[in-house]
Amino acid sequence: MGEIVEAKEAYNKVFNLIEEHQKWFDSSLPMIASENVTSYAVREALICDFEHRYAEGWVGERVYAGCKFIDQVEMIAMELAKEIYKAKHADVRPISGVVANLAVYTAFTKPGDVMMALPITKGGHISMGPLYGSKGTRIGGTAGAVHGLDVKYIAFNDDEMNIDVDKTIKRMEKYQPKLIMFGASEILFPQPIKEIADVAHSMGAVVNYDAAHLAGLIGAGRFQDPLREGADTMTMSTHKTLPGPQHGMIVTNDDEKFELIKEACFPGLLSNHHPGAVAALAVALAELKEFGKEYADQIIKNAKALAQAMYDSGLKVLGADKGFTECHQVLVDVADIGGGLWAEKALEEANIIVNRNLLPWDIKRGRNFRDPGGIRIGTLEITRLGMKEGEMEEIARFYKRVLLDKEDPKIVAKDVKKLRERFRHIHYCFESMKEAYKHLILR
Repeated sequence: MGEIVEAKEAYNKVFNLIEEHQKWFDSSLPMIASENVTSYAVREALICDFEHRYAEGWVGERVYAGCKFIDQVEMIAMELAKEIYKAKHADVRPISGVVANLAVYTAFTKPGDVMMALPITKGGHISMGPLYGSKGTRIGGTAGAVHGLDVKYIAFNDDEMNIDVDKTIKRMEKYQPKLIMFGASEILFPQPIKEIADVAHSMGAVVNYDAAHLAGLIGAGRFQDPLREGADTMTMSTHKTLPGPQHGMIVTNDDEKFELIKEACFPGLLSNHHPGAVAALAVALAELKEFGKEYADQIIKNAKALAQAMYDSGLKVLGADKGFTECHQVLVDVADIGGGLWAEKALEEANIIVNRNLLPWDIKRGRNFRDPGGIRIGTLEITRLGMKEGEMEEIARFYKRVLLDKEDPKIVAKDVKKLRERFRHIHYCFESMKEAYKHLILR
């Protein structure tokens, strides 16, 4: 790596590597909780001519010409989002979930204000993080590094794997935050929004729910309903349980807050907002409206079945006394059998793709993000491939063979490939039976 190559050599190498990746994923179990595979319809919209164009500003108020069809598609995306999330307003311009969160910070706070969110070690996303940790370690989280917020932490109950309401309210009374951020990148159960939102509103704070991981489940009515439970606004990325393009979105029922969000997005944070991705999002939202309930139900059934089977095999699956999970995520403590870094690499050799993850107690036991004590598993993508509860039992055996039995991962990979031969197509979309990881050549 690093050597100078000829232009055509580099050109060909890029496509060769892309094809190798496609082949690899076609024989693997993609189980990262923040990833999904899109339909061919979403892909078609994503690469249309919209992606070559600029559309600065709001629909009907552009500062560029050539947007009459782009505007109509963006309106469709907004209308679908408003219907699905039962919201009065939707802004589909944020180009990622992080940018959506930053728009909320920009709209409702100023540098130096206090924001409260879960710490990264307890499931909070890096976009909610401070510039520096309590011991002076530079974290570089978006809230602190980009917007200059003073981030204080929502209290977390390790035993319940959820927010501690009473302790959080006491902290709110002490710190007087301007913004409360719910949601997490490591989450198993619905969060107690109402109890905390009531107190937040009494002190003039805004409440946002980051639905990046749960957008598809919330849209299908299968997790919790943040806007009805006290959240003023809801941000999200659009490529996880909502299997759309990598993009962002914000919804709200508050007229005044929406105007502030619009101004934060443009001219504040966005120039062009990737109109091809907006078109792809419109298609994904149409798919969610049509197939979302069935898809969400199966995601959750699969997560519960996988967690139970892994637990029965001897693995330390979190949340056993609460049914393990109510969403797409399964968390496993692997600290005693090799650690998260080893588990991630061993599973990858077996063509099982997961990510290592900090568990709430990892810092106390001397672990860090480089080699945490846990792995985070998602059932969203394998569900999109058509797998159901029976396959979860088979997959749990793969995990046992790699993590507990210490079997050669390359041997397990052969059996993973056999399983995947039966599940190669995309489900829960208008044009089903398309190969999920086929290398599409347009040249």
